[in-house]
Amino acid sequence: MSNLKIYLYANCSTCQKAKKYLNEHQIEYQEIPIREQPPTVTELKAMLDAYDGKYARLFNTSGQDYRQGGYKEKLKSMSVDQMMAELAANGNLIKRPFVISESVKLVGFKQEEWDQVFLNT
Repeated sequence: MSNLKIYLYANCSTCQKAKKYLNEHQIEYQEIPIREQPPTVTELKAMLDAYDGKYARLFNTSGQDYRQGGYKEKLKSMSVDQMMAELAANGNLIKRPFVISESVKLVGFKQEEWDQVFLNT
């Protein structure tokens, strides 16, 4: 799984837990700073598909950029393409960690969910 990418923010405690999990389970990954280099539109659409089109799962709804940008209301009238463009342009809007490879697509860190994906439990 060396093509596994984890987009994260260094000061995010959830991201730190995710990295610790990957390291403890000796899972190789490429670390990418989400603010400086957000996921591509292609990666975002792949994640959206993995979450059955539930676009709210991709947004960092507790983040300042989300609240200050009025996205709770904006999203109601935005197209999927517009949403993906906004996310790709601003990594702060994306729920993190954002973990993606050809076979793995995870947003956020829930150990039970990660165990199912990485440990097949």
